[in-house]
Amino acid sequence: MKFKIETIVGIFVFLGILCIAYLTLKFGQLQVVGGDYYYLKAKFESVTGLREGSDVRIAGVRVGRVKKIYLDPEDYSAVVIFSVKKGIKISDDSIVEIKTSGLIGDKYLSILPGGSDVYLKDGDTIVETQSSISIEDLISKYVFGGVNKNK
Repeated sequence: MKFKIETIVGIFVFLGILCIAYLTLKFGQLQVVGGDYYYLKAKFESVTGLREGSDVRIAGVRVGRVKKIYLDPEDYSAVVIFSVKKGIKISDDSIVEIKTSGLIGDKYLSILPGGSDVYLKDGDTIVETQSSISIEDLISKYVFGGVNKNK
């Protein structure tokens, strides 16, 4: 009888651990193995609010994730390394912007596809970028008179 109860509890605990592991991978959206992604770089003047793990989207559809953000010591620009699903081709004249979900939501990378027939490969850099617009900067410009009110 004691062996039967211990076995049932052991199986229950094991299934619980499997469920927790599955949910962690599913909701954390982690890639267990390399996955079907390739990686690109982009340089920005500022990446305020963007964080590792943020979405990469094209036309509002998630196609990847921000993998790493670091400071380039040569020109003090922010370098963002991000993944893109392998089936999605990004042309060399595409533009990468930092956008916000909603008014004060999370930041994400938005790729505006270009029209070139030359496509980027793993490790390539997107040259055309646009940093995010800071709500705080806009408010301070308005409050302290940096915005032209006559328009």
